[in-house]
Amino acid sequence: MQKLILITGASGAIGSATAEALAEAGASLYLHYNNSKKAVEKLAQKLQENYPSQTFTCLQADLSCEKGPDQLLMQMDKPVTGVIYASGFSEINLFQDTPLETTKKMIQLQLTSPFRLLQDLIKPMIQARAGNIVLVSSIWGLKGASTEVLYSMVKGGQNAFVKALAQEVAPSGITVNAVAPGAVDTSMMQLFSPEDIEYVKEEIPMGRLAQPDEVASLIKYLMSDKASYISGQIVSINGAWYC
Repeated sequence: MQKLILITGASGAIGSATAEALAEAGASLYLHYNNSKKAVEKLAQKLQENYPSQTFTCLQADLSCEKGPDQLLMQMDKPVTGVIYASGFSEINLFQDTPLETTKKMIQLQLTSPFRLLQDLIKPMIQARAGNIVLVSSIWGLKGASTEVLYSMVKGGQNAFVKALAQEVAPSGITVNAVAPGAVDTSMMQLFSPEDIEYVKEEIPMGRLAQPDEVASLIKYLMSDKASYISGQIVSINGAWYC
């Protein structure tokens, strides 16, 4: 049976790299985006040309607002066999200066929306007694980060969500995991100056940032049958930055 997988945040560096990795493995994909329509459509066209026997469908929804999950679900006409939640943005600010509106959007995007989406999408998986779920968390959800308290909080919440949900659905044959990247060479790093990025590289024992395709390879493995006994894990990919 061909897999049909939802990737949220498919326009991002990790999301698009994951889409390419899973398409190569034979999966059809729902490719979610919010604002980056052209990028996702270009990705879908490329995948369709390379894998004509599979389907690649673009879906738009703003998952940082309350109605976002239902807007996304309304566009999906087939049950999925797996979900990768890769949506996100970072907020760098002093704790006491973090705007309330930013806090609401971050909690909605990183906690409420995946909770709501999976409440619906997991039902057919339970009936089929099979399915794979991966959330893209962060190293900051494990160790926390100064000036990224809000981001650290929601990523820590995702990690707890993964551990609890994994235990609940394990009897139904569903795996639930998270990957927790360290510093990855994506647009999020543009929030930092070149000097700050060099400092981060010096702090990482491997001396470099991760590449999106390295994170995608880990996600691909966790979504595969070879990882069928791995569940409830927060797998950190960080170049030995945090062990």
